[in-house]
Amino acid sequence: MSIPPPPGPHQPQDPYQPPPPPGPYAQGSHPQGPHPQGPSLQGPSPQDPFAPPQQPSPYGGQPYPYAQGPYPQAPYGASSYPAWGQGYSPYGRPSVINGVAIAALVLGILCFLPGVGLVLGIVALAQIRKRGERGRGMAVAGAVLSSVGLALWVLMLATGGAADFWEGFRAGAGPGSSFSLAKGDCFDVPGDSFGSDVHDVDEVPCSGEHDAEVFATIPLSGRDYPGEDEVVEVADDKCFTLQHAYAMDPWALTEEVDVYYLTPTSESWSWGDHEITCVFGNVDEKGTLTGSLRADETTLDADQLTFLNAMAAVDETLFEEPDDLPEEDLAGNRAWAGDAGDVTVAQAAVLGGHTWSVTARAPMAALVKDMRRSGKEWAAAEKASDADAYYRHYEIAYGVVDGDTTVTAREALGLATTPPDYEDDSGGSVDGTGGDDGDSGLNV
Repeated sequence: MSIPPPPGPHQPQDPYQPPPPPGPYAQGSHPQGPHPQGPSLQGPSPQDPFAPPQQPSPYGGQPYPYAQGPYPQAPYGASSYPAWGQGYSPYGRPSVINGVAIAALVLGILCFLPGVGLVLGIVALAQIRKRGERGRGMAVAGAVLSSVGLALWVLMLATGGAADFWEGFRAGAGPGSSFSLAKGDCFDVPGDSFGSDVHDVDEVPCSGEHDAEVFATIPLSGRDYPGEDEVVEVADDKCFTLQHAYAMDPWALTEEVDVYYLTPTSESWSWGDHEITCVFGNVDEKGTLTGSLRADETTLDADQLTFLNAMAAVDETLFEEPDDLPEEDLAGNRAWAGDAGDVTVAQAAVLGGHTWSVTARAPMAALVKDMRRSGKEWAAAEKASDADAYYRHYEIAYGVVDGDTTVTAREALGLATTPPDYEDDSGGSVDGTGGDDGDSGLNV
């Protein structure tokens, strides 16, 4: 059974319709009760449930000249939409990459300070979660790599590998390392003697006393260590040859000077030591050298270079003298004498055509004259009929090589004036170093 609504023009109220405006005569609430609708009634007509409420009009009770919408109108010229940037992010602007995550990744890749890299990775993850930044992948990768590096460091400390690592790093990369020596450097070796193993060196000026002087470096190719025997063979072959390019005046290499070489080991090879270092040292391991032995284009003038190049060409042929005596191999010695005569005459022409300084002009003219005479004696030895005749011409020709005119010319040019000892009793080279090839190798 339904209950009828109370009397009066009550209408169901639209839930989306604003409440009626206040007034003494609200719709359907006249103090005298409802009146029949008609044109003579003074109250408002029944209201459309979906029509906007009528507001009091300033135009004498007449409605507004323009209908009012359900929303308040914005001032003239103003937009009814929110301004750009108020609650909205510009289109396409990415979020910032976390800087701590980048640092964690770098430290993780380099495996340097792994503990710090791990901490930075954790901090970066917390910041990214809080700030909404990018870089989570970098933070995770840095933390993982740092964790691996930290584990390796702990393992190395437990097994003693860290000490070996630091020793190799110090020897291979340190400024006082034997690996860092270059041509022209002079150095001292810690200890009482120039021992068989050299790791740390002290670079010193060449003008004073020093244990050794570097005259050449020989790079070794290949990825793997070639082996001690092969390295020593290369050093023996090249160091004793390269010394002449650095010390062009063999007379300056006295009997106290010997040739040594520093060779890499299998351990130092793994730390980047891929070259042989050729050095001059004292024949006595406890002895020292004084002053630089360098005599090349960087230290010599034009007159000195011309003279030493000519003498080097003659010496190169003289050093090829046959091992067999003329009594054993006359033909071989005669052929060599002919070569010696040709090179002596040719270099005499070179020296005679050079324009010398005033002080060297006369001494060099005398030397050129003796060299031409020596060439004739070599030519006569080439034609000798027997060993005795060969020796007569041989001694005259050889006497000019280091004779008085040679000493006088050297003195005028400011070069060493004491002839070297060409004897090779020790089994070393015949270039005046007096060295023994078998005892010249040093490990680094």
